[in-house]
Amino acid sequence: MGWREDCLAGMAQAPDAASLHAIVAGAARDLGFDYCAYGLRMPLPLSAPRTVMVNNYPTAWQARYADEGYLAADPTVAHGATSLLPVLWSEALFAPARPLWEDARGHHLRVGWAQSSRTADGATGMLTLARSDDDILDTELRHSEGSMSWLAHATHEAMVRLHRPAAPPVVLTAREAEVLRWMADGKTSSEAAQILGLSERTVNFHVSNAMAKLGAANKTAGVVKAALLGLL
Repeated sequence: MGWREDCLAGMAQAPDAASLHAIVAGAARDLGFDYCAYGLRMPLPLSAPRTVMVNNYPTAWQARYADEGYLAADPTVAHGATSLLPVLWSEALFAPARPLWEDARGHHLRVGWAQSSRTADGATGMLTLARSDDDILDTELRHSEGSMSWLAHATHEAMVRLHRPAAPPVVLTAREAEVLRWMADGKTSSEAAQILGLSERTVNFHVSNAMAKLGAANKTAGVVKAALLGLL
């Protein structure tokens, strides 16, 4: 098997996040990076989305990052929240968070690359690859960035699989999804009925069925959950 096939085979057998991260860390070393970090944010529940963070950074840096609250100031995290494009660590990128930049370098973390991934159900994650020295040059990016991006997306898919609830996937009928889309646009049941050429009773029937499938307590919660799960 090739490098990617070996990675996928190992990821498929990983029983937990720590085991999966060990496989990803090995792949990162193959790509020339000493360290890798991955953070996952599941979309539900909205009030307290589940997060998972794993890395093999030096223990002292892990403690420092947490104690200083650097997560809130980390520009790579801010970038990953709005873009799926990869980003290289640079002095310019970290200009708004100069203490973080200097502190990371003081812990021998000087070179890094990060890319976010997102699945249809709204789960987002970011893989960071880092090392102590040797800048990432254009020649390295031309040779390896395809594999680096592939690793980011493969890691995300595997992590989401491990942390997605075991309940069977929600499947809405075409009409249920259509009705909820109009609800999401702010239409009342009466207005949606007029648009779709249905009776209001029929619209409410489809809404009730969708809410039951989604496990939603009310119409608003049902629309939000359906949207986050990529069902609309």
